Amino acid sequence: MSRGWVKNALFLADRTALVKQAKKNFKNLLPELSLCNLLDGKDNPESRMVFSTYPTMMNAIDDVKSKDGKKLYTRGHFDLIIIDESHRSIYKKYQAIFNYFDAALLGLTATPRSDIDKNTYEIFELENNVPTFAYELDEAIGDRYLVPYHTIETTMKFMEKGVNYDDLSEEEKEIFEETFEDGVKEISSSELNSFLFNSDTVDQVLKDLMDKGLKVEGGDKLGKTIIFAKNKNHADFIIKRFNILYPEYKGEFAKPVYTGINYVDSTIEHFEIKEKLPQIAVSVDMLDTGIDIPEVLNLVFFKKVRSKTKFWQMIGRGTRLCENLFGPGLDKEEFRIFDYCQNFEYFRTEKNGKEAKLEKSLTEKLFNIKLGIVKELQNLDYQIDGYENYRKELNKDILEEILRIDENKFNARMKLKYLHKFNKEKAFENLTDGDLRELEEHIAPLISSLDEDEMAKRFDFLMYTIVYAELKGLESSRPKNRVITTAEKLSEKGTIEKVKRQEELILKVQTQEFWEEANILDYEKVREAFRDLIRFIEEESKQIYYTNFTDEILTVKENPGEYSVNNMESYRKKVNQYLKQNQDDFVVYKLRNNKKLGIDDIKHLEKVLWQDLGTKEDYKKEFGDEPLLKLVSKTG
Repeated sequence: MSRGWVKNALFLADRTALVKQAKKNFKNLLPELSLCNLLDGKDNPESRMVFSTYPTMMNAIDDVKSKDGKKLYTRGHFDLIIIDESHRSIYKKYQAIFNYFDAALLGLTATPRSDIDKNTYEIFELENNVPTFAYELDEAIGDRYLVPYHTIETTMKFMEKGVNYDDLSEEEKEIFEETFEDGVKEISSSELNSFLFNSDTVDQVLKDLMDKGLKVEGGDKLGKTIIFAKNKNHADFIIKRFNILYPEYKGEFAKPVYTGINYVDSTIEHFEIKEKLPQIAVSVDMLDTGIDIPEVLNLVFFKKVRSKTKFWQMIGRGTRLCENLFGPGLDKEEFRIFDYCQNFEYFRTEKNGKEAKLEKSLTEKLFNIKLGIVKELQNLDYQIDGYENYRKELNKDILEEILRIDENKFNARMKLKYLHKFNKEKAFENLTDGDLRELEEHIAPLISSLDEDEMAKRFDFLMYTIVYAELKGLESSRPKNRVITTAEKLSEKGTIEKVKRQEELILKVQTQEFWEEANILDYEKVREAFRDLIRFIEEESKQIYYTNFTDEILTVKENPGEYSVNNMESYRKKVNQYLKQNQDDFVVYKLRNNKKLGIDDIKHLEKVLWQDLGTKEDYKKEFGDEPLLKLVSKTG
């Protein structure tokens, strides 16, 4: 921008803290540049560089006006859009922003994605694993722009194997029997820190940290530390145990950091300041990614992480340089990671981890399943009074939802072709598979809900799932059992007049005869009757248990850091290189010499080609249906 190549720039991030952080850093870098945080009403939106979250920018495109009263953010307003954390934030929901602005895109990420449903490279029209520019972690450490780490990987008995009644002392067995229901003999490792919180487990982790964590102030004070907790209850319990173990710090040394807690922003601000407490931030998702705190010396993985993207982002919280951290001329040279959940071991085996699929909103899922039902009801079998009326009502609901879309909104204006195609009754007389795809892809994401009762909407979706399964001849025992459970819970609320009025149907739904004889019109009666009663069912939270059984450390391993985050070579290049370098591999040898492959040989090749080097989709994209034998012979 200082060269004059870019007049106006937009910086987008997915969290308020990251927007504030980015503006602060750009102000230090370019002090003469006018800057605006759109989340701050005092800033001037006509500044040359604008910082915003995605939802705020979605609204600002339509709402923010220039001094002369005209729309400020026109399609050509920005010359450059910088997308922070572009591995996760730019997909589907906010794609309309990038389609709207005619601007160059610059995506920043430590962990680009090549998944089918969240492909960072595809957004930027790049080949998988071949970014425009890559500066790898090992290079940055070698060039002394980042600091290395080492790990202390500890396996604890309860975290690894759970709590087993038979392994406890006689005294602890008595406590176990008093605490849990009859028949419970084991608490699995996945349930630990979910609803069972064991003092000794947490205490050992905290004592490890306080004893072995990297220190400042001549070794008298633990350096800034982030503990990654499993959930809010886990974070609160860690803080409680810390304050019991170390009362001398008077509750100021360690603080929880998660959404919804009082004064969380000020806690983060104090944590970022070298001289202020807390020294330990126990984070539930808020400090896992994006936050830049150079003073961090210790990270504690107290939860399992299976997303490669998130794993490396979490590691990144400790990599920042920090001058004079230990005194004049004594800079930060490394940081330490404590891992109690075998995360590093997992990613040594599973190089790509497991990424969560992109979830549609409940409103969008409801819209789509109603479309599916309407399409199935076009069958001749359902052209009778009751079913025709049911289909008409669904069509009416769908059409009303479409007509509620504000065509003046920029993201809707970009879909006018589809809105005008489907904003009339005639469009739903005979839906085709193509119509369904267009509605689901272009219209469903624009639907907004007027119904704020989430529990009622969830019940609607449950019942529509049963209806759709019935129409398609699919298995639906699980959703049906959930309806029976709902009816059983409503039976306990008979003193409520609205519940009492539906007594006959509530009791009927609990019988086997109902489900054997019911049709989709009966299901609709249940949906209409129960959806407004769901709010009377108390949300049953799983009881939380606190124990103090003696845990045991099974293994402790100290390892140097591993810095292979992303494999940036093209898939074809990686395959060819592998086949050339492994010509003496037994399976490759058999292929090159036209020997018959066994099942184990095929599995070995599939693992190499579809996991270690890339995905099955990568193979098809690069090599199509080319047989492996032909592929190997080319590289021989």
